[in-house]
Amino acid sequence: MFRKMPVVLLICILAAATLSPYLSEYCQSLLYGLSLSLKSLIVFLLPLLVFSLLCKTASELAQSASKWVVLVLGALCASNFLSTLLSYTVGSFAGALPLSIGLPDVKDSLHPVGELLLPKWIDNSYAMFSGLVAGTFLGLVRPSLAKHVSRWLDGGVKVCLKMFLFLIPMFIIGFVVKMRHEGMIELILRDYFLVFALVAGSVFAYVFFLYALAGCFRKKTFMASVKNMLPAAMAGFGSMSSAASMPLTLLGVEKSAKNPSLAKSTIPITVNIHLIGDCFAIPIFALTILKSFGMPDPSFMQYLVFAFYFVLAKFSVAAVPGGGILVMIPILESYLGFSGEMASLITALYILFDPVITVANILGNGAFALNLGRVFRREKVSNNSSTETAKSQELLG
Repeated sequence: MFRKMPVVLLICILAAATLSPYLSEYCQSLLYGLSLSLKSLIVFLLPLLVFSLLCKTASELAQSASKWVVLVLGALCASNFLSTLLSYTVGSFAGALPLSIGLPDVKDSLHPVGELLLPKWIDNSYAMFSGLVAGTFLGLVRPSLAKHVSRWLDGGVKVCLKMFLFLIPMFIIGFVVKMRHEGMIELILRDYFLVFALVAGSVFAYVFFLYALAGCFRKKTFMASVKNMLPAAMAGFGSMSSAASMPLTLLGVEKSAKNPSLAKSTIPITVNIHLIGDCFAIPIFALTILKSFGMPDPSFMQYLVFAFYFVLAKFSVAAVPGGGILVMIPILESYLGFSGEMASLITALYILFDPVITVANILGNGAFALNLGRVFRREKVSNNSSTETAKSQELLG
């Protein structure tokens, strides 16, 4: 199901766009109401998912907290934040290009039928901070209890994610029916190809710059490093999972790094957290969608607040197709003013583009490890780091 999700989603979008004109307006309204209900359910459960993932990650990292882990986590947060800021520049530049969708005149708007609205019982940011605090406290004070709690939370997260993956197609269909009813779907299919090209071009240009930097801008070193990472990239494209491709990522980094032990110890820590592809794709999609729906671009200060929560939310992203966008929906709604239709659209765009985003994430992790190895020129990693790597592999793999 994970590997087939983009295909399933594409079929659902095309089927909904093709068949919706043959449905009665009442049936279309029912589908739209169902989508709004599913969105409400997902948003209602997301704080629990975010809390569980962050608590699990923080508790297990706290048990093996060494200077090396703190250093790597600080560096990857800085890298994610820089990538998110760069995507703001690219997204702002995209606003001057003919990439956005002009809204059609809507004379007969579709109204939902049977919509179920669940209350917003806790803000997503509170779930983030409380998960970090609770996980760190348990990991430091009660390590044995932290292990049991982490195992229990991991099982619950897996159940929720599987449920979300089955709900996403129905979540998308109703909004596609609404956009088709109001004349937007044709414009989306026609115009967003350019947005995909912009995202791919910008993120891979940045990733290849990082490889050039790691190789001191030597062409031979650059080509060898990229070549060594191609097997991992191809595995990620097919599986849409950075974690599933981690063994090949480790081999690719080992072949290219001057300090293989140091570089390899970085990958298990960063595999599910350092996501350059997400940091470019989601903000660029978001900024383009804002313009498409006639909303003003966020100010730089407003975007900085969004970027802060965006980077923090990376610690709660699960390495499954669509995991990167699910935990971002409340953040997009809170800090960029996304509506239900906008959330549905960015979810569809993200999942359709997920194989390419995963490739960028994997290549970015390799470049991050190589550059970190250049900064800290040590031939061996301490025994503590080796132990921590094993624990991190268990945690993140």
